[in-house]
Amino acid sequence: MKLPALLLAACLAMPGFVQAEVIGTTVPALPLTAERIAEAPEASRTAWADYLAWSKAQSLADQAVLTAERMGLSPLPAPAPGGDGAKTMPLNRETAWYASPEARHVADVIVSFQTPAGGWGKNAPRDGAIRQRGQSWVAGKDEAWHYVGTFDNGATTTELQFLARVAAQAPGAEGDSYRASFLRGVAYVLWAQYPNGGWPQVWPLEGGYHDAVTFNDNTLSDIVAVLHLTAAGQGDYAFVPPAVRDQAAEALDRAIAVILASQVRIEGRLTAWGQQHDTLTLRPVGARNFEPASLSSSESAGLLLELMKIEQPAPAVVASVHAGAAWLKSKAMTGVAWVRVGNDKALVPDAQAKPLWARYYSLETGQPIFGDRDLTIHDDVAGISTERRNGYAWYGTSPQKALDVYAEWGQKHPQ
Repeated sequence: MKLPALLLAACLAMPGFVQAEVIGTTVPALPLTAERIAEAPEASRTAWADYLAWSKAQSLADQAVLTAERMGLSPLPAPAPGGDGAKTMPLNRETAWYASPEARHVADVIVSFQTPAGGWGKNAPRDGAIRQRGQSWVAGKDEAWHYVGTFDNGATTTELQFLARVAAQAPGAEGDSYRASFLRGVAYVLWAQYPNGGWPQVWPLEGGYHDAVTFNDNTLSDIVAVLHLTAAGQGDYAFVPPAVRDQAAEALDRAIAVILASQVRIEGRLTAWGQQHDTLTLRPVGARNFEPASLSSSESAGLLLELMKIEQPAPAVVASVHAGAAWLKSKAMTGVAWVRVGNDKALVPDAQAKPLWARYYSLETGQPIFGDRDLTIHDDVAGISTERRNGYAWYGTSPQKALDVYAEWGQKHPQ
């Protein structure tokens, strides 16, 4: 099916639709290495070197546990099937449901798949079978040592919240395993935190862009949310010991500090955040081939939502939120929608459409940019390959939620 003539004409009349250009090349983020640490400011080198050594030791320990489990096993158990793990760990059910056999089984599966380091893999449904001895901790067909302990796609943070809900409905000895697993998971979060307060996407470190301070898919925002609940120690989290609450509160303060330090200044003015920032310099960096260094609307909105939860925000937090909200407002597009037309997607006129944001904005021009699998960066979504145009969320409406919250928050905390 082709675009109707009138719709095609309208699209062609839109700014940027024609004469799309390749305007740059994505440079993936650098991993954290001893060589890079040696070039860091002297005062921070010891902390970073200790972190890197601890990560390497934990990775070896994790692999040794799996190797020991598999001794004498033949055949090896197949990995658990992958899928949408979040759907199997609902966090919005009625309180009584978390005491049900169904919820208990999910919690038991979660406990069984917790890595020796204390985290969890991603994209793993938790309503299946209990992990077998020697089975990979990561779901899916790939047996490579990949994402063994991660915060990507809500991994680890979702498991922790689900465990807290189930544990709250099992106050006696029957809930001890869930509470113990939760506390191991919190320890994992604390160990994974960088000296500067950020987190990698994968821990123990995996290298490549996974080592960047990761805001992508609200990774750091999700961690901050869990730390906030843990530090408060109320409701489902009342079982958390005071010492762990204090550690979570300290980690939360450091996380807020790195969020503020990462907010990009352009010509002296605070703007927004990238999807991921360099581990040491905190500058926005690229990730996968089609994810260029840029300012990211969705991740920035998620960070603003977390900053606005602070009950007594410091002046720096207030300034950060006002600046970030102003940036989002300046990028909102009206009268257009990102929709499927036939077998393709296109930006088309729509007077009734909700405000829309591009996913990425250039650090130099402030205009939307789009990446492709060959590392090229384009100034128009129509210029990238059909596969990438249709297989990635280049535009979205989610930042409006942050602006809705900001409308009230801004009145309570004037600039």
